[in-house]
Amino acid sequence: MAKDMTEIRWHGRGGQGAKTAAQLVAQVALEEGKHSQGFPEYGPERMGAPIRGFTRIGTEHIRLHCPIERPDVVVVLDDTLVSDPAVTEATDENTVFVINTEISPAEMSEALGVKGAKVYCVDATKISIDELGRPIPNTPMIGALIKATDCISIETMKKDIEKKFLKKFGERIAQGNVKAIERAHEEVKS
Repeated sequence: MAKDMTEIRWHGRGGQGAKTAAQLVAQVALEEGKHSQGFPEYGPERMGAPIRGFTRIGTEHIRLHCPIERPDVVVVLDDTLVSDPAVTEATDENTVFVINTEISPAEMSEALGVKGAKVYCVDATKISIDELGRPIPNTPMIGALIKATDCISIETMKKDIEKKFLKKFGERIAQGNVKAIERAHEEVKS
């Protein structure tokens, strides 16, 4: 991504961690000396309801304070949302899609209906169940996002997760999330 700012729009369902992922990526970008923002779109959030999150990462001060309308990257934490027009809204052939799904990138590209866009797929739900015992795909999706875009360093993200999650959740959850990020980074397909 050669421009001064990368804009990432996250689509998920309440309880999948889209808000947390958007903010974690922004925090790591700050730690790496970049400028960033990470925030959710608030509405009638409830478990399972569609939600959106936003992350901006730039080399200059970010003066925008609004939802992302023309994303460079779209991250989808639940592939049942792919048919929602909001997922592909204002995207084009230069948009990168990172989707949590069992299906291939070619099949997902066809389902999205966006010609020429780069599509990355990873089964983040399976990874999160394997590594954490729960279907919370946000940290594996961060690993897939990093592989697809290089927007932040995977090493910085893993250190940040270890530090933050160790205090809050303990060793097992912290290490499970690190493993989930690593696995998704390795297993994502394009």
